[in-house]
Amino acid sequence: MDIFTIISVLVFLSAIFGYINARFLKLPNSIGLMLITILFTLAVFLIGYIDDTLINAERYIITQIDFKSVLLDIMLSFLLFAGALHTNFEQLKVQRWPILVFSTLGVLVSTFLVGTSMYYLLQVIGMEVSFIYCLLFGSLISPTDPIAVLGILKKAGAPKKLETKIVGESLFNDGVGVVVFLTIFQLASATDVAVSPLDILELFGVEVIGGLALGLALGWGTWKLMKSIDDYDIEVIITLATVMVGTLIAQKFHLSAPLAMVAAGLVVGNDTVRDSAMSETTETYVDKFWELLDILLNTLLFVLIGMEMLVLSFKTEYVIAGLLAIPLVLICRYLSLLIPIKFFEKKLDFVPKTNLVMTWGGLRGGISIALALGLSDEMHRDAFLVITYIVVVFSIIGQGLTVEKLIKRVVK
Repeated sequence: MDIFTIISVLVFLSAIFGYINARFLKLPNSIGLMLITILFTLAVFLIGYIDDTLINAERYIITQIDFKSVLLDIMLSFLLFAGALHTNFEQLKVQRWPILVFSTLGVLVSTFLVGTSMYYLLQVIGMEVSFIYCLLFGSLISPTDPIAVLGILKKAGAPKKLETKIVGESLFNDGVGVVVFLTIFQLASATDVAVSPLDILELFGVEVIGGLALGLALGWGTWKLMKSIDDYDIEVIITLATVMVGTLIAQKFHLSAPLAMVAAGLVVGNDTVRDSAMSETTETYVDKFWELLDILLNTLLFVLIGMEMLVLSFKTEYVIAGLLAIPLVLICRYLSLLIPIKFFEKKLDFVPKTNLVMTWGGLRGGISIALALGLSDEMHRDAFLVITYIVVVFSIIGQGLTVEKLIKRVVK
């Protein structure tokens, strides 16, 4: 089965599942698509006891796709650029300090809290796992996913300043989370070579600062090019080229492509650049193009997440650990946000119960699964992949379906 056939099958399934959701379930796309895909996969499992043709075909498709590479190296850049492009820049400026602290200190604190708690939890259920590998799990599960949360928050009617905090944090903590994961991964992999604190600081600094600097430069270059012409077709292509070439540059020089795309998207999308570089027609076409691309990639992503269960090893102890990890991850997120929110809430007039809403509304998604897929066997890949999958499914379906009710109840 060639790559075009595989993509065609995935797009076909996405279209059918999307239609079923839009026509009958009427759930937010991320929730509906993943729920339908999981039910479809379970049905394929049952049919497999009679005739294994369908399950073998689906399993073959999944094994042919390098989910980690497809999401982290390709899809994530487009999705983050699209998300940043449509983020309220003025609100983001007002909330910049809490967003910065949430997406850096919050991720680091959550990584340590989840990693430490998981270390002792796994010992209690009889699984001996090194502390450094538990920290790796903490780093991959701590970042929240803007892809999963954006549509749900808009549907929930969250206040703009609260939506900006959650979405802004999610946009930036993806990039920071990936860097934290790669840093700990390097430590965990370095059995023969000693890794000094300076090496860690250099890796973190180059990835984060270099990624942001690249993104700002790409955004500025895109603005200059768009300002010098008035041709909406070419201007849309320029934004597309920015993401594609920018991602290649980031990968070539080991910079954070996610942070670069967030920075570039915020520059191109802010009102000053829009007013000076885009006509009304261009603005409409740029927005509609990226909205459509965002929806298409989101649809494919959540179908792929649902299908990933075909290649997991659902051992009893892994499932128990995953179910216990759900409240543990939520508690650690709540605690990691506690001090920053207390510090900023009076200065920036936070909405009531911000910590509770940010904890429950901070959904995990495909990025966590992609990072878990990058673990090696000696890092207990199978166990952490199942645990991550269970947390992500609960997050998107359980939290995603109830966050609207929570917002309406606690935010007056």
